[in-house]
Amino acid sequence: MEILLLGTGSADGWPNPFCRCASCRSATEVRGQTAALVDDVLLLDCGPEAPRAAARFGRSLASVRHILFTHGHWDHVGPAALLMRHWTGAGERLDVVGPASALDQCRHWVGPDDPVRFVEVGPGDDVRLGDYRVRVLAAAHGADLGADAVLYDLETVGGRIFWATDTGPLPEQTHAAVAGAAFDAVFLEETFGMHTGHGTEHHDLPAFAATVSALRSSGAAVATTDVIAVHLSHHNPAEAELVAVLADSGARPGSDGEIVGAAPTRVLVLGGARSGKSAHAEALLAGQAAVTYLATGGVREGDPEWAERVRLHRSRRPASWRTVETSDAADMLRAAETPLLLDCLGTWLTARMDLHGVWDGGALDGVHTDIDELVAAWRACPVRAVAVSNEVGSGVVPATGSGRLFRDLLGVLNARIAAASDEVVLMVAGRPLRLPAQ
Repeated sequence: MEILLLGTGSADGWPNPFCRCASCRSATEVRGQTAALVDDVLLLDCGPEAPRAAARFGRSLASVRHILFTHGHWDHVGPAALLMRHWTGAGERLDVVGPASALDQCRHWVGPDDPVRFVEVGPGDDVRLGDYRVRVLAAAHGADLGADAVLYDLETVGGRIFWATDTGPLPEQTHAAVAGAAFDAVFLEETFGMHTGHGTEHHDLPAFAATVSALRSSGAAVATTDVIAVHLSHHNPAEAELVAVLADSGARPGSDGEIVGAAPTRVLVLGGARSGKSAHAEALLAGQAAVTYLATGGVREGDPEWAERVRLHRSRRPASWRTVETSDAADMLRAAETPLLLDCLGTWLTARMDLHGVWDGGALDGVHTDIDELVAAWRACPVRAVAVSNEVGSGVVPATGSGRLFRDLLGVLNARIAAASDEVVLMVAGRPLRLPAQ
C-alpha cells in the first residue's frame, strides 16, 4: 500500500497565510489541508486543496475510484472535485463514501448521468471497496456540521492503516475495535500542540501521546508501526521542537508530498554548507525506533573543529540510533535491517578517492566502480534510507584541478543517486524544496 500525503495541515494549514506568530514564522515547509492518496485509486478526504496538491506532486486523479470523507467540515470536503471529474467525461464508477454531513454537500455536484455511487456510512459499518476493506470507526469530533465524523481502518493485501482525523481522544469503542490490528501506519491528528484548553474534539501533544500509548498497549500500534501526526497547525511549536516531542512517543510529523508505504523509500537531501540538510534528514527518520547512522566522515585526529561538529551531530540523534563510521557504504546499504541515514556522499567520495590514490595521479576507474556499486546498493536497499550530500555546483569554480575533479565527480554521483531515489529535497537557508521527478 502506497500513501501519498497530499496535505498534513489543519483547516488553515501551517503556516496560516494571515499569521505572523512565532510558529508560522519558523515553519520550514508549507502544509496544506490534510488528505491522502492511496495507491492512486483511493482518496482519504478531499478538501478544496487536495486536487491541486495531487497535481503539484506529479499525480493524476484519473484512476481514483473511491473517495472516503471523514466528516463534513469544509477543509475535508471539496465537492468541486466531482465537477472537475465530470468535465473530463469520466465513465468509470466512483464510490463516494462518508457520513451524511459530507455526502449531502456532494450530491449537487454530479451530473445526472455521472457514474457516481454515494455510500453513507457510520461507526460499525464494514464496507468492501474494490481491493479494500473499510471498517468505519467512531470519532470524537464536532458539535456542528460534521458531528457525525468517522475514522477509517483501511486494509488491503498490501497493508493496513488507521486514518484518524479529525478527532479528540478516541472513544472506547474505537480503541476496542482496533485492538490487535498491528497497523502498518497510523495517521493521527495533532492540532493544538501545547495549547490544552481547546476542548475534546482535537488532539494536543499530551493527548496525542496518551492516545498513541493506548494504541500501543492494545496492540493496534506495534514496534514497526509508522505513527504520523497530521492535521498540524500553528498552535504547535517550531518544527525541531515538535519532532523531538513526537519522538518521545515513537511518532513523527507528516510532510506534504511524503510517500508512506510498505515499499522502501529512498530520499536524497542536498544542500550547501550550513543549509540544514543533516538536521532535515534526521527529522525524516525521527519517528523510527531504531536507525543506523552511517557516518562516512570518520575521525580526524588533531582537528578540534571537526570533533565539535561530530559532537553536535551526535547530540541531536536519539540514544536508540546506532552510529557506524565507515566508507564501505554499499555493504551497509545491502545488509541494512533498520532504517538507515547516510551522511554524507561528499565525505564518502573523498574517502574513495583517497583509497584509489586519485589525488596523487591515480586512475579514476576504481572510483567509478565504487560509484556504480553504491548506486546499485542504494537501489537494492531493503529498508527506508536517507542520504545527505553537498550541492557544490552552485558556488565558484574551484581554484585547483583536484577541487574541480571532486566537484565534477560529486555532481555525477548526486545525479545518479537522485535518479535512483523516490524523493529529492534541496535545502536552502533551512527550507526544504522538494524537487519534481523527471
